[in-house]
Amino acid sequence: DKPAGVAVHGGSGVSRGVIEEMRLSRPTAKFLELVHRLDRETSGVLVLAKKRAALVELHAAIRDGRVKKLYRLLVLGRLPLGRRRVDAPLAKYLLPGGDRRVKVSEDGQSASTVFSALQHWGRFTLVQAELITGRTHQIRVHSGYLGHPIAGDDKYGDFAANRELARQGLKRTFLHAATLSFDHLITGKNLRF
Repeated sequence: DKPAGVAVHGGSGVSRGVIEEMRLSRPTAKFLELVHRLDRETSGVLVLAKKRAALVELHAAIRDGRVKKLYRLLVLGRLPLGRRRVDAPLAKYLLPGGDRRVKVSEDGQSASTVFSALQHWGRFTLVQAELITGRTHQIRVHSGYLGHPIAGDDKYGDFAANRELARQGLKRTFLHAATLSFDHLITGKNLRF
């Protein structure tokens, strides 16, 4: 259950992330690796493998679409209730200062997200997002592509709205990895975290 603001691994000015902290807290563990990543700003379910065989099989399950990832997000504006699928290719690029970003581009990799607008709260909408593909910043970029950026998103959001939210004490990206499910590698029983 990764908190928002914590990196999953060290680098880019971060000395230690979740994986390094977990290895330090479990010095007798022979193997411990991240199965997938979450953005630093994203909270929620993060899976680590304690065996190489499990890591390899879980990577294959993710590639084959056998892992289901559901996210909850709060977006700006009143997205019409119901379900919609966004199929928009994503391409990475660098800003002049060296920061990496992602944009919708015909030259990008295929990317698909299913958004389900669940409830309106004033000028916001609570949304569930299901990743069909797993590209960098996919939900954040696709949400903005719909015209409804994620509240508090400091890279792809509405900066004026984010400043107003911060003045009210809401200082994070409202994106949460709510559930992750897959079949157990040995028993076949469905696991849902």
